[in-house]
Amino acid sequence: MRIISVNTNGIRAAAKKGFFDWMLAQQADVVCIQETKAQEEQLGDDVFKPEGYHRFFFDAEKKGYSGTAIYSKSEPLSVVKGLGWDPCDSEGRYIIAEYANTYVASLYLPSGTAGDVRQDVKYDFMAKFMQHLEQLQKRDKEVIICGDWNIAHTVADIKNATGNKKNSGFLPEERTWMDGLFGDAGWVDAFRCIEQEPHTYTFWSTRGQAWANNTGWRIDYQVVTPAIAERVLSSSVYKEQRFSDHAPLSIDYSGEL
Repeated sequence: MRIISVNTNGIRAAAKKGFFDWMLAQQADVVCIQETKAQEEQLGDDVFKPEGYHRFFFDAEKKGYSGTAIYSKSEPLSVVKGLGWDPCDSEGRYIIAEYANTYVASLYLPSGTAGDVRQDVKYDFMAKFMQHLEQLQKRDKEVIICGDWNIAHTVADIKNATGNKKNSGFLPEERTWMDGLFGDAGWVDAFRCIEQEPHTYTFWSTRGQAWANNTGWRIDYQVVTPAIAERVLSSSVYKEQRFSDHAPLSIDYSGEL
């Protein structure tokens, strides 16, 4: 099965850049999208309804902001939007689909780059979400959480580690939280299950020459339960076309949803 995660930084803008043509060619089983920046009623055009896919959106209350979505070839057994607390729900940051053997979620973890207030919001979100992750592991199905986690875990996940040590997304507290996620909490970074080329990133700032110089961050992940991690066959970050300031992360797994 093929699972794709991508932050589109506006699903309508990405569509104009050919995202859905590319998506259809990938024949992915599930595509998880973050930062849709749209309300579902604004997505009535056929381009947003690719043939062969069911679609599910969780919009932010604020128009043109945040939002997550799942496109799925198979109709899920159930779809749950939100976690019952803000800003997760009011900002449309989490949607999860249940299949016969697997849960697949799309997550857009908050950024703290706007200042201390939003950084505190991010820390609170991280603490609450870790509790949710603990509950997920108690279920009788495997889990794949796709998304923009807005944290580069190690120096291997960022081009300029020294220059970003005091910046949101690479703060010591954030990286320690990721240590716990992939440590005692028992989750696995699926991308790292197989050997990767160095300097492989998924996000590049639109400022300066970040894209041209590959001054990037790997902040988009597929975080999985251990049994799914053993089924990783291949992974790729697509950079031939730019649909947003993020690049799609595709991972192929053996088995079925």
